Amino acid sequence: MKQIAYKTLVGIFMSCYLIGQVVSIDAPRVVLKNIEFDVSYVGDFSQAQEIELWVNGKTFQPASLSNDLVLYKDIVVENTGEVSFQLSQGEKTIHQFNRKVISGWISVLPPLIAIILAFASRSVIPSLFAAIWFGVWSLSRFSIMDIIPSLLDSFYIYILNTMIDRDHAILILFTLMLGGMVGIIYRNGGMHGIIKHLIKKADTPRKGQIAIWLFGIIIFFDDYSNTLIVGNTSRLLCDKLKISRQKLAYLVDSTSAPVATIAVITTWIGFQVGIIGDALPGLEGLNESAYMLFIHSIPYSFYPFLAIIMVGLIVTTGKDFGPMVQAEERARAGIKYIPNMDDLEIEAGADSDELFVKDNIYPKARNAIIPIAVLVFSMIYFIFTSGEGDSIKDILGSSDTFGALMHSTLLSALVAAGLSLGQGILNVNETLDAWFSGLKFMLMGLMVLLLAWALADISKDLGTADFIVSTLGDSLPMSILPAIVFLIAAATAFGSGSSWGVMAILMPLVIPLTWAVMGNNGGATPENMHILYSTIACVLTGSVWADHCSPISDTTILTSMASGCELMDHVRTQMPYAISAGVAALLLGTLPAGFGAPWWILLLLGITSQVLVVRFFGKKTS
Repeated sequence: MKQIAYKTLVGIFMSCYLIGQVVSIDAPRVVLKNIEFDVSYVGDFSQAQEIELWVNGKTFQPASLSNDLVLYKDIVVENTGEVSFQLSQGEKTIHQFNRKVISGWISVLPPLIAIILAFASRSVIPSLFAAIWFGVWSLSRFSIMDIIPSLLDSFYIYILNTMIDRDHAILILFTLMLGGMVGIIYRNGGMHGIIKHLIKKADTPRKGQIAIWLFGIIIFFDDYSNTLIVGNTSRLLCDKLKISRQKLAYLVDSTSAPVATIAVITTWIGFQVGIIGDALPGLEGLNESAYMLFIHSIPYSFYPFLAIIMVGLIVTTGKDFGPMVQAEERARAGIKYIPNMDDLEIEAGADSDELFVKDNIYPKARNAIIPIAVLVFSMIYFIFTSGEGDSIKDILGSSDTFGALMHSTLLSALVAAGLSLGQGILNVNETLDAWFSGLKFMLMGLMVLLLAWALADISKDLGTADFIVSTLGDSLPMSILPAIVFLIAAATAFGSGSSWGVMAILMPLVIPLTWAVMGNNGGATPENMHILYSTIACVLTGSVWADHCSPISDTTILTSMASGCELMDHVRTQMPYAISAGVAALLLGTLPAGFGAPWWILLLLGITSQVLVVRFFGKKTS
């Protein structure tokens, strides 16, 4: 099989003098055995003739030669060890450099190590850092003398470089500002004011569940905030209306991450757009921005839509199936649920003690509604005013999305602070403390994101995507690729317990692989682009699906804590609903979508399937 050259050049800047001019060289940081790569020289070549590149004694002629660029393509090294590159003009050697050559399978070890350690330790951050350290060490071909320097370089080079990247910094600031806004509208009682309005007329179990479902959808901008706010504020309502704690946990869990992963203005979008954007450099012919790729992936995110709709069907029909039936019957009978919460520990960094409502204040819904409205409408305004074009697609594609994120979150945080100070609800110090509490709420997620970016950088230096593409690019059927990715993401997230960690590990590998598979099946034609959109969606939604089934998931544990439900009771009662929506998403959505079926027809089929499941398997409990 011909090795497929995935043209991502991991740029290492060097300089030399060629015909009196400084030249920069773009070459891989490390060379993979039997994997094609390119080397380019940029400088003044107007007087250059008979330029050749010698690689371990083998001659390569330029594939492209101009006054300022000479490019050598499809270079292959067949032995491990060290390889010498010599740029020559006639008998004269102009420049020489060396590279280490490693076996291609080594390049996939860092992401695999991250996954395996996350499975074993149930902790994503140390797993990601260990994978980065191993990746840096592998660049030196596992020299014992370089173990400690590799550790230092992991922090000082890779993590530092990804932090000071401008786009990365924008996403970090956006996430922190949004978290700060959430902290303020929680402290000033705005979020609790909204739920008070929703539950005023909730005087039956059915109406109470509908109110909780709607409230879960309204808190769309962050899954942790959704979980803590809806779970904690709805406990008394559920106890009053004799709704089981297991049902509350299900309602909270299934309207948090599913909503956050498909909403276009959430704390997730910075993370999702960031990991998509890091996978794009080097994909020749792909002109869409990371934000537009995310937008286009939403219609193929079948599981979140079906999970949310399944909740709606359950609460409106009053029917349940699986172990939830018994839990609801016991609650209706007035049997008090006493959970054992001693064994619940949350590593996600979302500490419910950080977010609280100030004592002795009257919660007003407008104190949350106005900042959220400012966030949404200013985001739309800044996107459309910064973009150009005759169509919405052109405007969105050319808009300054990152700038819009920054501006809208800053304005919403200022409005939230202004409302709190203007009404005398919070003083300046209390407002700052509330903002900082919301900021701290996001730190763990940001650490995962930062390490994920660093792992993506080391994977680029190791040519991980190149190896995967060259190995699988010719053999994977394009039509079933999204379904395969969905299952891989689901299996990994189930074992590791972190949807964000899995997204961060898989996205930089999956997008280049998908692009190569598309190239082998007619290229990036309009007829094929749905494969890329669907594959991106499957990384995101496959992770969320497994999150709902995994007892070690951070959101599952946090939901149990916020809802006052034992962890395994929550997992056991929620799993039938998650499996029903997940199987429908895979078999009726993702799989036929890979063969070109319209997404909207498949979504309708999925919804129909859930209606039938509730109708024939559901038992009325209210």
